[in-house]
Amino acid sequence: MTRLIVALVLLVTWGCGPSDDQTRDLPSVELWAGDDRVDVTVDGRPFTSYLYATAIPAVKKPILYPVYAPSGRRVTRGFPLDPVPGERADHPHHIGMWLNHGDVNDLDFWNNSDAIDPTDSLRYGSIRHTGVVDVTGGRERGTLDVVAEWLSPRGVALLEEQTRFIFEAALEAWSIDRITTLTALEDSVVFEDSKEGMMAIRVARALEQVTGRADPFVTNDGSLSERVVSNDGATGRYLSSAGLEGDAVWGRRASWTALTGEIEGEMVTIAIFDHPSNVNYPTHWMARGYGLFAANPLGSHDYTDGAERLDYTLAPGESVTFRYRMLIHSGPRPSSEWLDEQQVRFAAND
Repeated sequence: MTRLIVALVLLVTWGCGPSDDQTRDLPSVELWAGDDRVDVTVDGRPFTSYLYATAIPAVKKPILYPVYAPSGRRVTRGFPLDPVPGERADHPHHIGMWLNHGDVNDLDFWNNSDAIDPTDSLRYGSIRHTGVVDVTGGRERGTLDVVAEWLSPRGVALLEEQTRFIFEAALEAWSIDRITTLTALEDSVVFEDSKEGMMAIRVARALEQVTGRADPFVTNDGSLSERVVSNDGATGRYLSSAGLEGDAVWGRRASWTALTGEIEGEMVTIAIFDHPSNVNYPTHWMARGYGLFAANPLGSHDYTDGAERLDYTLAPGESVTFRYRMLIHSGPRPSSEWLDEQQVRFAAND
């Protein structure tokens, strides 16, 4: 497999430039672009991989998988690609980090997976990666530009997607910016209000909250258990910019939400930041105790018990852009003040 290596040298600290001595010690971030993936490493350690839906039949959209914290702890669930004993084995479409929606022109892009009954296939859309446009590097950040198509089950392209990923590395926090522009093609495209969306990550077992939900689990021999309630190893806790914690975060609006837990004896926080330019800012949060963590600006009806609704329409040729930042922090949970500062910095980026 032909690989393109792009070395990216990034800032160790945010908000100020490094000295000459610090510059020599900055981490090296490398992007390895191959025929079916782009791998991202920091000083040879894994950060994440961009995987094409065409390369893995089980995945019906491009994903970042797996995702690691600076400490080397994996923050994404392994199931269904790499099942880990003790993990929940629900929702096989929840893989890594992704962006899609549950109702687009009456097609479900969110729930599609290889677990779908073929007789129901005409109800589901998929997202097909069509190319890596550019990979660039620099001392402060690296970027990956890709294009994709949102397809009907009959292969008709409804939307063109252009996405830029920005990867940054610091001593205690790594971040991924996802900037996605969706353009309607020949026909109008309607994003019907749905709680199933939009920029999401499915987290590792240790980052789950305690919950009464019953699910199958991966056993030690790799098989699946019956549906049971189990919170063994779940240490996660949500916190939002609105001052809400735990289950109270679900469905409520906030400019950022953070999830903190202990993975293999070390505290890890995943924080997702909404951008003021996004539709319906500040977004609603699909923050589930069982491990689904998503920012969803297009789910107002379900999140407000019908008090609000937003069906978003793109006319042919019209575009909309969604901007999100996911920050992964190793160490004690950052303060709300620090997270507010990160939100201000992200909001300043157009």
